[in-house]
Amino acid sequence: MLMTEATPPAPSTPPSTLLLLVRHGETPTTGTVLPGRTPGLHLSDRGRIQADRVAERLAGLPVEGIYSSPLERTCETAEPTAARTGLKVNENAGLIECDFGKWTGAALAELAGLPQWQTVQHAPSAFRFPDGESFAQMQARMVGALEIVCAAHPGGVVVCFSHADPIKAAVAHALGVHLDLFQRIVISPGSVSVISYVEGQAPAVLMVNSTLEPLSGLRTS
Repeated sequence: MLMTEATPPAPSTPPSTLLLLVRHGETPTTGTVLPGRTPGLHLSDRGRIQADRVAERLAGLPVEGIYSSPLERTCETAEPTAARTGLKVNENAGLIECDFGKWTGAALAELAGLPQWQTVQHAPSAFRFPDGESFAQMQARMVGALEIVCAAHPGGVVVCFSHADPIKAAVAHALGVHLDLFQRIVISPGSVSVISYVEGQAPAVLMVNSTLEPLSGLRTS
């Protein structure tokens, strides 16, 4: 009789933790002003539609946690998702917008004429906003906050509502892209970007700036 060794079982794959990074919906100043952390800025009618659309796209996905920057526009974007899932929104200061310091509230058209704007666009790792935060500090803060959220939900699906620059910086970090290139990443209002984390492995970017398709296929088991 021919004796064969039993085939060893395939090693089990650690469960991935999915972080869905959602940029808040449009506000009356989107694309014209650098609002930063200015309080009292709310979603526009279009922004509320975008927030509802995010919640609809999450249907069928087993979300177990919702986190948001404490600013009004992000919390308002998270509300429809909280209502649909029955989960509370956990405010997380690590997800907040970059501190633009003296540039807070300035018109983008005026800022674009400053010599420093070229540094912002082409060498952001070397730039710090006057009396504010540097892009490097922003990235470290955002990545650190996501690591804590990830550790709190191993193997789960978590939705984090934040802002364009922090999300771009987090995606760049996950891709292993230098911060000086992060401005090449586009993060639109109401868009979803997805990073998969598995312990002991490099993160995997599954989706960037998605605004259309249903998201239930991200988790099939």
